[in-house]
Amino acid sequence: MSKKVNKAMKKEKNIKVVELFAGVGGFRLGLENSSKKYETIWANQWEPGKKNQHAFNCYISHYGKNQNHINEDISNVKFNVPSHDLLVGGFPCQDYSVARTGAKGIEGKKGVLWWDINEIIKSKQPTYILLENVDRLIKSPGSQRGRDFGVILRCFDDLGYAVEWRVINAADYGQAQRRRRIFIFAYKMGTAIYSNLQKEAGKENLNGLKNWILKKGFYAPEFPVKREYDLKKQTCTKIDKKKYVDLASVSMEFKAALFNSGVMINSQILSIETTPIKQKYIPLKEIISKNPIADHYFLNGSLEKWTALKGAKKIPRVRPNGEPYVFSEGSMCFPDELNRPARTMLTSESKINRSTHVIEDYLTGKLRLLTPEECEKLNGFPEGWTKTDMPDNFRYFVMGNALVVPIVTKIGNRILEII
Repeated sequence: MSKKVNKAMKKEKNIKVVELFAGVGGFRLGLENSSKKYETIWANQWEPGKKNQHAFNCYISHYGKNQNHINEDISNVKFNVPSHDLLVGGFPCQDYSVARTGAKGIEGKKGVLWWDINEIIKSKQPTYILLENVDRLIKSPGSQRGRDFGVILRCFDDLGYAVEWRVINAADYGQAQRRRRIFIFAYKMGTAIYSNLQKEAGKENLNGLKNWILKKGFYAPEFPVKREYDLKKQTCTKIDKKKYVDLASVSMEFKAALFNSGVMINSQILSIETTPIKQKYIPLKEIISKNPIADHYFLNGSLEKWTALKGAKKIPRVRPNGEPYVFSEGSMCFPDELNRPARTMLTSESKINRSTHVIEDYLTGKLRLLTPEECEKLNGFPEGWTKTDMPDNFRYFVMGNALVVPIVTKIGNRILEII
């Protein structure tokens, strides 16, 4: 069989996907919108401490109830994950510190979901891994910047993966929400993209790695950035295995100023603060309903509380060491501007707090909250996606946790190009 035929057959093969922390299916929806070649063969969603598993119920309402859609704590079922090509999931930003424990070796903090992901990667060795998190992951913890991400990068390095990351603001790439999330894409040694990166990494003066981040790498075609950047916002570092002999050493000693774009191969890390080449965004006014809205979404009574929440404030506080300081916040636009993309939705959307969106209703001009359907549209889900068995407050909650589906579709398109 010729190499060309073999390559063609490989491209026709379905990409077997495992989806962790699936929520209401944002990763799956985004990938399937890219191509039907993405075949989700196993998915897990579990909301700890909740009697009603609304997100999982929403997931199976769209994708069916079967033995491969699992509603259990991932730590209890991680060894049941089947072999797969692509592992995806959005996992929480936590404390990833580890410690030596004598005869027991090295252990991470209990209940930290990264270690379950790491066990699955170690066991199943998927070819590609796509993970999503909040952008502060690359800066945590404040006392040792870059440590937590350094632990994750070392885990990938030990298992034979190269890693690229990019902090993506959805509005910069044509979406209706200013939602910033870090996307981490890892690929296994032996893949074509790994070999290409390895060649670039060997070039002098970091030129190869710079070009990889700016124009040749995984993210650059779908999420283009400007070629110029501030040289002061560039970090070249190495998780040297002679210095950092194990994960505990990384946890105790590693720190680095990491920026919104980066790459790691063979323990070498280059990170750059890149500037997106922005695409035309969708303004909030194109998302809001033009139809009559139910009365309970409108603000009732005095607006004093809302005005105070959205206004500027200076609050005296005390640091853990007893040192006093003043916490300051600037004022927010009230109501929200309709000619701009929405701000980032949080899980508390619709509650009376500073982060909740308040808009002028299209028909009446009165102030109201966003509806659950409008929140779905802000994340690129079909309208009514979460209208299953869950109450409105949980529909807001899951959208606050969700990712922007069209961003995943763009990433899915790019994966198809590099396999």
